[in-house]
Amino acid sequence: MILRAMAALTCSLVLAHPAAAQERSPDRILVGTQLSASNAALFVAMGKKYFEDERLTVEVRSFGSNDELLKVLAEGRIDFATLEFSAAAFTAAGKGTVKAIAAQAREHSDYEGNEVVASIPAYGRGLQKMKDLAGRTVALTSLGSPYHYQLGQIAKANRFDLDKVTIKQLQTLEEVSEAINNDRADAAVLPVHYARALLMASQARLIGWCSEVDQPQLGALFASSKTIAAKRPMIEKFLNAYRRGAAEFTGAMMRRDRFAKRIFDARSRGIASMVGRYVYPHLPADRAMIAIETTAYYVDPQAKLDVGDVARQVEWFKAQGLVGADVDPKAIVDTSFTN
Repeated sequence: MILRAMAALTCSLVLAHPAAAQERSPDRILVGTQLSASNAALFVAMGKKYFEDERLTVEVRSFGSNDELLKVLAEGRIDFATLEFSAAAFTAAGKGTVKAIAAQAREHSDYEGNEVVASIPAYGRGLQKMKDLAGRTVALTSLGSPYHYQLGQIAKANRFDLDKVTIKQLQTLEEVSEAINNDRADAAVLPVHYARALLMASQARLIGWCSEVDQPQLGALFASSKTIAAKRPMIEKFLNAYRRGAAEFTGAMMRRDRFAKRIFDARSRGIASMVGRYVYPHLPADRAMIAIETTAYYVDPQAKLDVGDVARQVEWFKAQGLVGADVDPKAIVDTSFTN
């Protein structure tokens, strides 16, 4: 299903189920993604026609979950995917079926990213700071997710054992949000746009930004090992365009004035409008633009991966028993593309 017709773009964004990714055209590069602002570098590269500048024909297909996306990429049915850093993604990379080749979004000091929110009743019961999460019920999409890792870092920073937290796995972000609204969980770790929706509706209280605790990478651009083996020159061209998208997004959206406030102007609105067409195709253009502009994740302007941070995340998931002890953190990233 075509989500939005954009005649000016030769790239297309298609809502696809994994089976649809089998319909390969030999001259097209297939990229899987989720409709999230954290994938802004990819969407800017498309909107600015940076792939066309590299003489590439790119088709982006949207999938409903990280697990679906990872499965299709690992099977080599698509060439690239923007994936969350998860235990499953690290395991697949450790086995050699996929490799991280460039950065996606990350937490960064003084920028919003994922947030911890409390239900209104839980806030009234004293859950008002990160340290108060000990002994509480926290809703997450799943164990092994970036939200799980960030909860672990919060526990470490506040010197309480993660085992003291009851984790409620609810699979989707919508279900996590509903659990907070209905007080079926005391707190949750949520992307900024989900957290803000609850806060603006007075259905939750803000406990804090995850970027106040740590600054992990939230995901990466991955390539299938099949594509790496067969199409290295194409990957280099793809990365040139992708990095230009990251630089353009960061240059427009992450600027600050002399009071350290983010700058919102014609440039930021232009890029936010471009990304909004992809992330929120069913919203009016002005609402989509505002949603992106006010909830933008930090993106490294060179889309550079922090290999040391990858290793730290892998080792943490190993300690939780969610990544095998035999997975080598050095195997996750193909550094021949990142150096």
